[in-house]
Amino acid sequence: MAATTAPPAPARAEPGAAPQEAEDRGTSRLLLVLGVVAVWILVWAFTKGQDTLTLSGRERTPVMDDLGAFRDSVLASRDSNPLIQLTYGVGEAFVAAIDWLQRMVSIPDFPRPVPQIGWLGVTAVATFVGYAIANWRIALLVLASFLSFGAFGYWSEAMDLLLVTFVAVGLSVVIGMPLAVLIAYRRRAETVFTNLLDLMQTMPTFVYLLPIVLFFGIGASTAVVCTLIYALPPLIRIAGHGIKSVSASTLEATDSAGQTFWQRLTKVQLPMARKTIVVGVNQTTMAALSMATIASFVDGPGLGKPVLSALVKSDVGGAVVPGLLIVLMAVMLDRATTAASERGELVARGHGPDPRVHRVVLGAGLVLAAVAVYVSRLYPWAAEFPGTPLRDTAASWSDATVAWFTDTFGGVAGGLADAVSYGLLNPMQALLAESPWWLAGSALVAISAVAGGVRAAVAALVCLGGLRFLGLWHDSMITLTMTLVATLMVMVLALVLGVWMARRSSVDLVLRPLLDMGQTIPPFVYLIPVLALFGPTRFTAIVAGVIYAAPAAIKLVADGVKGVSQGTLEASRSTGATTWQEITKVQLPMAKGSLVLAANQGLLYVLAMAVIGGMVGAGALGYDVVLGFSRSEEWGKGAAAGLSIVLLGIMLDRVMRAAAHHTH
Repeated sequence: MAATTAPPAPARAEPGAAPQEAEDRGTSRLLLVLGVVAVWILVWAFTKGQDTLTLSGRERTPVMDDLGAFRDSVLASRDSNPLIQLTYGVGEAFVAAIDWLQRMVSIPDFPRPVPQIGWLGVTAVATFVGYAIANWRIALLVLASFLSFGAFGYWSEAMDLLLVTFVAVGLSVVIGMPLAVLIAYRRRAETVFTNLLDLMQTMPTFVYLLPIVLFFGIGASTAVVCTLIYALPPLIRIAGHGIKSVSASTLEATDSAGQTFWQRLTKVQLPMARKTIVVGVNQTTMAALSMATIASFVDGPGLGKPVLSALVKSDVGGAVVPGLLIVLMAVMLDRATTAASERGELVARGHGPDPRVHRVVLGAGLVLAAVAVYVSRLYPWAAEFPGTPLRDTAASWSDATVAWFTDTFGGVAGGLADAVSYGLLNPMQALLAESPWWLAGSALVAISAVAGGVRAAVAALVCLGGLRFLGLWHDSMITLTMTLVATLMVMVLALVLGVWMARRSSVDLVLRPLLDMGQTIPPFVYLIPVLALFGPTRFTAIVAGVIYAAPAAIKLVADGVKGVSQGTLEASRSTGATTWQEITKVQLPMAKGSLVLAANQGLLYVLAMAVIGGMVGAGALGYDVVLGFSRSEEWGKGAAAGLSIVLLGIMLDRVMRAAAHHTH
């Protein structure tokens, strides 16, 4: 009886000791952070407005002049510099490849007044490929998508976007897969490339448009290069993770048979990581499509051009229709790549369609596709899509919908903007931007040290020193304020909607497609209705950043909370825990890693919108980048602003990661 009624005390105490100790450490760090902020506010009260390093008007620092001089020297040496000749040669190769593909499927190949393969032939071939690599459902989706491109009057632009996407994704696979293998096998290479990929993903696309235009010119070449830079990191990261995750026991078993490195890679690791690699290709494709509108700023072909043209004229319908076609294209490619991967697994397990029937259908489809190609070369109606009856109707409907939405919810939107601006944004900006630079810098380093330790403090010190050197300290603090406020709003949405999705499968079923659409729709498409609601203000930029960043954060929180085991939940319910206790005491703490990742990704996504925010009244670093892009004499200031955004992203990323590691 004694053994059953009096178990040893340590057995009960030990499991709770570590969580209690971690909670105490967290409380102590929070109190220290609040102490630092209190001292900061006290000193700010006596020093605000001093040494804020504000630049007036078109004022530039020597660093900005040096960057501008660098640009001028590059342009002056275009005909003699081997590097410039090399990059321009690569750019001309891209232009030639895209031009040849365009003349095949999207633009007239003079003296022929239409492309070599008309819309009927292209649609038939694409539908056949959809069936060949996946199934009949994907074939129907491809057919409907291609017909939509023509029916809404954007056939040529849609084909151009597909061509740029395929070229960029193809180059990403050629470049990214060897690098993925390298980081899977070499820890030092993984460290180096992780930092480089962080930089590529942190840097807003407008920032590297400046040097790309300088070295590649404008047009299709720059569109391909900037799309490649943005789309490459997901493939390297995800494919490298998949290759590295193949179990050691499997590798040891196959190595015992005397296989070579190449055999192990091609016969074991790549096949076993195929599903993960397909996810990487899928994410790279989505990233490439999201660059459609950005590429149009450098005269890149595709659906981004009508979106940008409509935005210049504040034409809501003209922007929404091609923007939604980009979303449709993203859904089509996403479902096709996923279904192709699943079909390969089904066939390998013997669960695919009957091989004889499949071969007959493939043969018949190939014949029909060939006939359609032949017909599209002979008859004008099959070469050029007939009419655009749906474009104007859809545009008018979009205009009316946005007008109704702004009229109905304009008052609520204004109240929300005032509440956030006066309650959170203005006080934070006053503290960050109106403090002397040395006070704000010291406080930020101290907070970083408390939250993440020495490594976080060093990262903050280096990045803040870089901001001081580049000469845009005041604008950087304003951008930092908007980024922190937007990230806070993103995490509120992520926690509420993510937990709801994790606990209700019906909610997940409804919201997940909307989140997928939110991740693929070009930011410029929803800028016009946001502008209509809030006007050209800082809050407009914050809302645009939230819309762009929230989908990824919400899905990460939902997947993390959903991953908490049912056994753990049942154990908590058996103790009489309420729903609120179950969420706050069990699910959220156990999904802590996903919450940290959601906050990290949300922050980086928000910062990536800084330049676009500068176009809608946010000012600060985003406006400086846009100014440098539009005026050659301000190129140096734009480059300094772009580098400042990168430093902010690196600092916030490193401090957040160190803080998350510091809590374990």
